[in-house]
Formats: sequence, C-alpha cells, structure tokens
Amino acid sequence: MRVIAGTARRLNLVTPKGMNTRPTSDKIKETLFNILAFDLPGVYFLDLFSGSGGIGIEALSRGAKFCTFIEKDKDALACIRKNLDTTGFTGKSEVMGHDVFSTLYNLHPKEKYDIVFMDPPYDSGFEKNALSILAHLDIISDEAVIIIESSKDTDYSFAEGLGFTVTRVKDYKNNKHVFLKRT
Repeated sequence: MRVIAGTARRLNLVTPKGMNTRPTSDKIKETLFNILAFDLPGVYFLDLFSGSGGIGIEALSRGAKFCTFIEKDKDALACIRKNLDTTGFTGKSEVMGHDVFSTLYNLHPKEKYDIVFMDPPYDSGFEKNALSILAHLDIISDEAVIIIESSKDTDYSFAEGLGFTVTRVKDYKNNKHVFLKRT
C-alpha cells in the first residue's frame, strides 16, 4: 500500500498482518480522492475505524489541514504511528487508540470536522451506531461530508431518520462508498 498523490506521493505504508483490517485498494482510494479532490485543501478530517491510516494519510498528503485517527486494534495503531512518521504528518494529526463510539463522545477538536471517513467491519451495523452518535454531537461542520465504506448490500434507509441524506453512492466490484450530508 502506498500514498497515491500529494506531498507524500509514492511513499510506502505498512499494514497490519492478518485479516483484522481490509486496506482500501489503491484503485478504490484513487477513485475516492478524485471525487474529493477539490474539497480537501484546509479541511479537518476524521478517520474512523482507521486500520493502517491510509485514507487519513492520503487526505493529509492532498492538503487536509489536520486528521484525527480513531482505531482500537493495537497492531493497526502501531502501523498508523509508523506511517505518520514515514510521511512526516505526525504534527498534523492525532491518533486515538480506543473504541470509536466512546471516543467520539470525548472528542474536542479545535475545529469541526469537514470530512468524516469510516470503514467499519462490514455488516456489523457500526456505521449506523457511529452516525447516530455524530447526529447528536457538535463536532462536524454543517456542510460536512461523511463517507462510509461498506459491503455492497448494506442498506442506508436508516440514515434519514438520523438526520442524514445519502447524496451519492459509488459502487465497486465488492463494496461501495456512500456519501452523506446532514439533512
């Protein structure tokens, strides 16, 4: 896995051994960041269920001002920290090694997050729990974009009841990115 574009372009990133994380492929990551290209400069980025941190690091490389990574797996946390050191983004980030749900309640960002990316375990229902928490907290901007990577068959009909609207769905071979905004 590597950083595709920006200031850390071509730097290799480490990933945890085993199957506890699913690093987003370079092709899917490139498609996602082509969609977000004009929205990234200067944003505060929140990376939930961060895995090795590849998405948040790509955002920083492409101009995000700051990124918060939340991941509870110890091996993945070690990878995030190593990847931030490798790319030189340690000073533009914070890494929180706890459960996403409890950590969200304890976040006190300097600025509200403009982009939230989450890649929870597929078919876990965690995306619904995270959106439910985000709906009641004042940590995302009014125009924040929330992107969820999930299995192709994950149903987002619940989103409207939580105060979010699905604005775009990008389907891939085995998964999809769902883009949401506050209603």
